[in-house]
Amino acid sequence: MTNKEVKSEMPPNFKELKKEADRTSNWRGRMDAVEELGQWKNDQTIKLLKRIMAADTVYKVQVAAYRELKKWGEDVSEPKQKKSDAIKGVSKILLRIKKSLPQDHTFEQFEEKLKKMRLDVYDTYEGEKGAEFDQWLKSTWEDLPGK
Repeated sequence: MTNKEVKSEMPPNFKELKKEADRTSNWRGRMDAVEELGQWKNDQTIKLLKRIMAADTVYKVQVAAYRELKKWGEDVSEPKQKKSDAIKGVSKILLRIKKSLPQDHTFEQFEEKLKKMRLDVYDTYEGEKGAEFDQWLKSTWEDLPGK
């Protein structure tokens, strides 16, 4: 099936696609789910793509859902990029993680603990920041107060 062929029935793996679309710690998986859902136009996929467009924490996933819906002629408005934090209270989350580590911890130790404790935060900001993610995380870590 090419990208131009859109089927009107339910995708046979709809439950799996819905589960992937809800996985907060994998923005790439959510993006893949959006692209696959875009090949199956029906009420359920439209509803799911509208929810993703409105609520996903990663802007590029929201835009991908918007594009799929627009391609089908759905009356949707392009999502606005949030000016605030993608995850509310992220500074407090990062500070708690930093303070839970020894005073002389390294950035790599901080990054590893963030992945273990809050993979959803790590993944969301990796998706939002793109190529600038590593520099953003390091400078944010450096700016956080110590113990």
